Amino acid sequence: MRRLAAAIGFVLVAALLPGTPAAAALPDKLAHVGNARQVIVVSGNSWGSTYATLRAYQRGSDGEWRLKFGAMKARSGYGGWAWASQRVQDTGQTPAGTFRITEAFGVRADPGTSLPYRKVDKNDYWSGDNKDAKTYNVFQPYASAKRTWRKSQAERLAAYPTQYAHAAVIDFNRPAGVRWDATRRQNVTSTPANTRLGSAIFLHASGKGSTAGCVSVSRANMVRLLKWLNPAKKPRIVMAPASALTRA
Repeated sequence: MRRLAAAIGFVLVAALLPGTPAAAALPDKLAHVGNARQVIVVSGNSWGSTYATLRAYQRGSDGEWRLKFGAMKARSGYGGWAWASQRVQDTGQTPAGTFRITEAFGVRADPGTSLPYRKVDKNDYWSGDNKDAKTYNVFQPYASAKRTWRKSQAERLAAYPTQYAHAAVIDFNRPAGVRWDATRRQNVTSTPANTRLGSAIFLHASGKGSTAGCVSVSRANMVRLLKWLNPAKKPRIVMAPASALTRA
Protein backbone atom coordinates (compact mmCIF):
# COMPACT_ATOMS: atom_id res chain seq x y z
CA MET A 1 0.00 0.00 0.00
CA ARG A 2 2.83 2.37 0.82
CA ARG A 3 4.40 1.71 -2.59
CA LEU A 4 1.07 2.43 -4.30
CA ALA A 5 0.58 5.67 -2.35
CA ALA A 6 4.12 6.73 -3.17
CA ALA A 7 3.53 6.02 -6.86
CA ILE A 8 0.32 8.04 -6.91
CA GLY A 9 2.05 10.88 -5.13
CA PHE A 10 4.90 10.82 -7.63
CA VAL A 11 2.50 11.02 -10.57
CA LEU A 12 0.66 13.99 -9.05
CA VAL A 13 3.87 15.84 -8.23
CA ALA A 14 5.14 15.22 -11.76
CA ALA A 15 1.88 16.59 -13.15
CA LEU A 16 2.41 19.79 -11.20
CA LEU A 17 5.98 20.39 -12.32
CA PRO A 18 6.20 22.74 -15.31
CA GLY A 19 8.37 21.45 -18.10
CA THR A 20 7.44 17.79 -17.57
CA PRO A 21 5.30 15.90 -20.10
CA ALA A 22 2.65 15.38 -17.40
CA ALA A 23 2.33 19.12 -16.73
CA ALA A 24 0.26 19.86 -19.82
CA ALA A 25 -1.78 16.70 -19.31
CA LEU A 26 -2.97 17.62 -15.81
CA PRO A 27 -6.38 19.01 -16.91
CA ASP A 28 -7.15 15.60 -18.46
CA LYS A 29 -6.89 14.12 -14.97
CA LEU A 30 -9.38 16.57 -13.45
CA ALA A 31 -12.92 15.40 -12.81
CA HIS A 32 -15.11 18.40 -13.64
CA VAL A 33 -13.40 20.49 -16.33
CA GLY A 34 -16.28 19.85 -18.74
CA ASN A 35 -16.16 21.97 -21.91
CA ALA A 36 -13.69 24.51 -20.54
CA ARG A 37 -10.81 25.45 -22.80
CA GLN A 38 -9.10 27.54 -20.14
CA VAL A 39 -8.41 26.08 -16.70
CA ILE A 40 -6.72 27.62 -13.69
CA VAL A 41 -5.45 25.02 -11.21
CA VAL A 42 -4.76 26.04 -7.61
CA SER A 43 -3.00 23.35 -5.60
CA GLY A 44 -2.81 23.85 -1.85
CA ASN A 45 0.15 22.47 0.08
CA SER A 46 -2.18 20.59 2.48
CA TRP A 47 -5.69 20.78 3.92
CA GLY A 48 -4.44 23.07 6.68
CA SER A 49 -2.06 25.19 4.63
CA THR A 50 -2.57 28.84 3.66
CA TYR A 51 -0.04 28.54 0.82
CA ALA A 52 -0.76 27.30 -2.69
CA THR A 53 0.53 27.28 -6.25
CA LEU A 54 -1.45 28.45 -9.26
CA ARG A 55 -0.96 27.28 -12.84
CA ALA A 56 -3.02 28.01 -15.95
CA TYR A 57 -3.73 25.78 -18.95
CA GLN A 58 -5.32 26.28 -22.35
CA ARG A 59 -6.77 23.69 -24.70
CA GLY A 60 -5.75 24.05 -28.33
CA SER A 61 -7.74 23.34 -31.46
CA ASP A 62 -6.09 19.90 -31.50
CA GLY A 63 -7.71 19.09 -28.17
CA GLU A 64 -4.41 19.07 -26.29
CA TRP A 65 -3.84 20.99 -23.07
CA ARG A 66 -0.83 23.27 -22.85
CA LEU A 67 0.64 25.03 -19.86
CA LYS A 68 0.00 28.75 -20.39
CA PHE A 69 1.38 30.09 -17.10
CA GLY A 70 3.77 28.14 -14.92
CA ALA A 71 3.89 28.12 -11.14
CA MET A 72 2.66 31.32 -9.48
CA LYS A 73 2.89 31.70 -5.71
CA ALA A 74 -0.59 31.95 -4.21
CA ARG A 75 -2.25 32.36 -0.82
CA SER A 76 -5.47 30.77 0.37
CA GLY A 77 -7.76 31.03 3.39
CA TYR A 78 -6.47 31.44 6.92
CA GLY A 79 -8.62 28.47 7.95
CA GLY A 80 -7.12 26.07 5.42
CA TRP A 81 -9.39 24.19 3.01
CA ALA A 82 -12.78 22.47 3.06
CA TRP A 83 -14.82 20.77 0.37
CA ALA A 84 -17.18 23.35 -1.10
CA SER A 85 -20.31 21.55 0.12
CA GLN A 86 -18.96 21.42 3.67
CA ARG A 87 -17.55 24.92 4.00
CA VAL A 88 -19.04 27.19 6.69
CA GLN A 89 -19.24 30.98 6.54
CA ASP A 90 -16.64 32.93 8.54
CA THR A 91 -14.28 29.97 8.98
CA GLY A 92 -11.67 31.43 6.62
CA GLN A 93 -11.57 28.20 4.62
CA THR A 94 -11.04 28.09 0.88
CA PRO A 95 -13.67 25.94 -0.89
CA ALA A 96 -12.24 22.93 -2.70
CA GLY A 97 -13.93 22.19 -6.00
CA THR A 98 -14.30 23.26 -9.62
CA PHE A 99 -16.02 26.55 -10.43
CA ARG A 100 -16.70 28.82 -13.37
CA ILE A 101 -15.03 32.22 -13.58
CA THR A 102 -17.83 34.55 -14.57
CA GLU A 103 -16.78 38.20 -14.33
CA ALA A 104 -14.21 40.57 -12.90
CA PHE A 105 -13.96 43.85 -11.01
CA GLY A 106 -11.39 46.10 -9.48
CA VAL A 107 -10.62 49.35 -7.72
CA ARG A 108 -8.25 49.96 -10.62
CA ALA A 109 -9.32 50.30 -14.24
CA ASP A 110 -9.92 47.34 -16.52
CA PRO A 111 -6.45 46.00 -17.42
CA GLY A 112 -7.73 44.62 -20.71
CA THR A 113 -9.72 41.50 -19.84
CA SER A 114 -12.40 39.97 -22.04
CA LEU A 115 -14.46 39.15 -18.95
CA PRO A 116 -17.25 41.56 -18.00
CA TYR A 117 -15.39 44.07 -15.79
CA ARG A 118 -16.64 46.66 -13.33
CA LYS A 119 -14.41 49.40 -11.95
CA VAL A 120 -15.73 49.69 -8.42
CA ASP A 121 -16.14 52.84 -6.39
CA LYS A 122 -16.85 53.69 -2.76
CA ASN A 123 -20.55 52.83 -3.16
CA ASP A 124 -20.11 49.22 -4.29
CA TYR A 125 -20.73 46.33 -1.90
CA TRP A 126 -20.83 42.54 -1.94
CA SER A 127 -23.59 41.39 0.38
CA GLY A 128 -23.01 38.42 2.68
CA ASP A 129 -25.88 38.87 5.12
CA ASN A 130 -27.01 35.34 6.02
CA LYS A 131 -30.21 36.75 7.50
CA ASP A 132 -31.28 38.09 4.11
CA ALA A 133 -31.16 35.16 1.70
CA LYS A 134 -32.47 37.06 -1.31
CA THR A 135 -29.37 39.29 -1.39
CA TYR A 136 -26.83 36.76 -0.13
CA ASN A 137 -23.62 36.58 -2.17
CA VAL A 138 -24.90 39.28 -4.53
CA PHE A 139 -23.16 42.43 -5.77
CA GLN A 140 -24.87 45.68 -4.75
CA PRO A 141 -24.15 48.97 -6.57
CA TYR A 142 -24.80 51.00 -3.42
CA ALA A 143 -26.29 50.81 0.06
CA SER A 144 -29.83 52.03 -0.50
CA ALA A 145 -31.71 53.38 2.51
CA LYS A 146 -34.45 50.88 1.60
CA ARG A 147 -32.15 47.88 1.37
CA THR A 148 -32.85 44.67 3.31
CA TRP A 149 -29.21 43.59 3.82
CA ARG A 150 -27.04 44.81 6.67
CA LYS A 151 -24.06 46.93 5.73
CA SER A 152 -22.09 45.33 8.58
CA GLN A 153 -22.49 41.98 6.80
CA ALA A 154 -21.25 43.16 3.43
CA GLU A 155 -17.85 43.95 1.95
CA ARG A 156 -17.36 47.50 0.74
CA LEU A 157 -15.14 46.61 -2.17
CA ALA A 158 -13.20 49.87 -2.35
CA ALA A 159 -12.11 49.35 1.27
CA TYR A 160 -9.60 46.78 -0.03
CA PRO A 161 -7.60 48.74 -2.62
CA THR A 162 -4.68 46.30 -2.51
CA GLN A 163 -6.53 42.98 -2.64
CA TYR A 164 -9.28 44.23 -4.91
CA ALA A 165 -7.06 46.21 -7.21
CA HIS A 166 -8.18 43.48 -9.61
CA ALA A 167 -10.33 40.43 -8.91
CA ALA A 168 -12.13 37.67 -10.79
CA VAL A 169 -15.40 36.30 -9.41
CA ILE A 170 -15.35 32.57 -8.63
CA ASP A 171 -18.76 31.00 -9.10
CA PHE A 172 -18.88 29.42 -5.63
CA ASN A 173 -22.32 29.36 -3.96
CA ARG A 174 -23.68 32.01 -6.31
CA PRO A 175 -27.45 32.50 -6.60
CA ALA A 176 -29.30 32.20 -9.88
CA GLY A 177 -31.57 34.73 -11.57
CA VAL A 178 -30.37 37.97 -9.99
CA ARG A 179 -32.59 40.94 -10.85
CA TRP A 180 -32.97 44.58 -9.88
CA ASP A 181 -35.61 45.39 -7.23
CA ALA A 182 -36.62 48.96 -8.08
CA THR A 183 -38.60 49.38 -4.86
CA ARG A 184 -35.77 48.46 -2.50
CA ARG A 185 -33.12 49.60 -4.98
CA GLN A 186 -31.02 46.51 -4.62
CA ASN A 187 -30.14 43.35 -6.52
CA VAL A 188 -32.13 40.31 -5.37
CA THR A 189 -32.73 36.71 -6.35
CA SER A 190 -35.68 34.35 -6.03
CA THR A 191 -33.27 31.39 -6.06
CA PRO A 192 -30.97 32.11 -3.11
CA ALA A 193 -27.55 30.70 -2.45
CA ASN A 194 -26.91 28.59 0.64
CA THR A 195 -26.45 31.14 3.43
CA ARG A 196 -24.43 28.67 5.49
CA LEU A 197 -21.60 28.16 3.01
CA GLY A 198 -20.22 31.68 2.66
CA SER A 199 -19.95 34.40 0.06
CA ALA A 200 -17.51 36.63 -1.83
CA ILE A 201 -14.98 34.04 -2.99
CA PHE A 202 -12.68 35.66 -5.52
CA LEU A 203 -9.33 35.24 -7.23
CA HIS A 204 -7.66 38.53 -6.39
CA ALA A 205 -4.40 40.37 -5.83
CA SER A 206 -2.45 39.43 -2.72
CA GLY A 207 -2.33 41.44 0.46
CA LYS A 208 0.15 40.87 3.29
CA GLY A 209 -0.88 37.32 4.21
CA SER A 210 -3.54 34.67 3.89
CA THR A 211 -7.08 35.41 2.74
CA ALA A 212 -10.53 34.93 4.27
CA GLY A 213 -11.24 32.07 1.85
CA CYS A 214 -10.29 33.53 -1.52
CA VAL A 215 -7.20 32.72 -3.58
CA SER A 216 -4.69 35.49 -4.19
CA VAL A 217 -1.64 36.02 -6.40
CA SER A 218 0.60 39.02 -6.98
CA ARG A 219 -1.06 41.99 -8.67
CA ALA A 220 1.18 41.58 -11.72
CA ASN A 221 0.13 37.94 -12.06
CA MET A 222 -3.50 38.87 -11.51
CA VAL A 223 -3.28 41.26 -14.46
CA ARG A 224 -1.67 38.56 -16.60
CA LEU A 225 -4.48 36.15 -15.78
CA LEU A 226 -7.23 38.69 -16.45
CA LYS A 227 -5.76 39.60 -19.83
CA TRP A 228 -5.70 35.92 -20.73
CA LEU A 229 -9.12 34.85 -19.45
CA ASN A 230 -11.75 34.71 -22.19
CA PRO A 231 -15.43 33.92 -21.49
CA ALA A 232 -15.71 32.34 -24.95
CA LYS A 233 -13.32 29.64 -23.72
CA LYS A 234 -15.59 28.90 -20.72
CA PRO A 235 -12.87 29.26 -18.09
CA ARG A 236 -12.94 27.24 -14.87
CA ILE A 237 -10.85 27.24 -11.75
CA VAL A 238 -10.02 23.97 -9.97
CA MET A 239 -9.00 24.53 -6.34
CA ALA A 240 -7.97 21.96 -3.74
CA PRO A 241 -5.06 20.64 -1.75
CA ALA A 242 -2.70 18.83 -4.17
CA SER A 243 -3.72 15.45 -2.76
CA ALA A 244 -7.37 16.06 -3.72
CA LEU A 245 -7.07 17.91 -7.04
CA THR A 246 -8.21 15.04 -9.23
CA ARG A 247 -11.43 14.79 -7.17
CA ALA A 248 -12.18 18.52 -6.97
